[in-house]
Amino acid sequence: MDPACPESPEGSESVTLLVIAKEPLPGRVKTRLTPPFTPEEAAALAEAALVDTLRAVAATPARRRVLVLDGAPGAWLLDGFDVVHQCAGTLDERLAAAFAGCDGPALLVGMDTPQVTPELLTVDFTGCDAYFGPAEDGGFWALGLAEPDPALLRGVPMSTDTTGAVQRARLVEAGLRVRDLPRLRDVDTAPDATAAAAAAPGGSFAAELTRLRGPAAPALPSPAPAPLAVPSPLPGRVPARDTRVQDTARATVGRGTAR
Repeated sequence: MDPACPESPEGSESVTLLVIAKEPLPGRVKTRLTPPFTPEEAAALAEAALVDTLRAVAATPARRRVLVLDGAPGAWLLDGFDVVHQCAGTLDERLAAAFAGCDGPALLVGMDTPQVTPELLTVDFTGCDAYFGPAEDGGFWALGLAEPDPALLRGVPMSTDTTGAVQRARLVEAGLRVRDLPRLRDVDTAPDATAAAAAAPGGSFAAELTRLRGPAAPALPSPAPAPLAVPSPLPGRVPARDTRVQDTARATVGRGTAR
């Protein structure tokens, strides 16, 4: 833990938690999961990831919980969330607008890390100005600002392998004291899905992935070893007696009875 930025439940209660998400519709979400999954299956996984994220946010102390949504809410929406529709524009502009709607400390997360926990989301800005959660693919899964400033996000190139580095550098260049959160793996591909499910095996995402993949196929029995070929003796010769085989057999029997 960074001593300059201690965590405390009291401080986290003054934070607005933002979840930026898309309505999980086939063909609009998790398109990189297709293949091996169908668009409908990819949407089901996206919904499960969103549910896990909303549950983690709901269990985290906060002043306010806001779903910044592209689309319409469905049965997956939990109680206790305000729904704000995303503005038009590029992703950096939509993230900036989400922070612009906050009048105090705020932490924003996406819907791509179903393994996120309330412990990771419980932040306190006492002694620091920003939180940054790097993603393994070069992006970021969380961004927190003690004083939300949309200008800190506008113009940052999104969805590249340097997005996270550019965004964090923007914070540092603005003179902010940054606290780093643990690096997490976004769910973009099938291997990502497997890793995220393994990190949170009790969640909705892991359960949905297991349902879609079905039970593991039983292992096929190993074939019986082929019998050793015994060479035929040459005509007119009597095969020599191999005493090594008999000696080995006696030794094996001796070891077996000694157990």
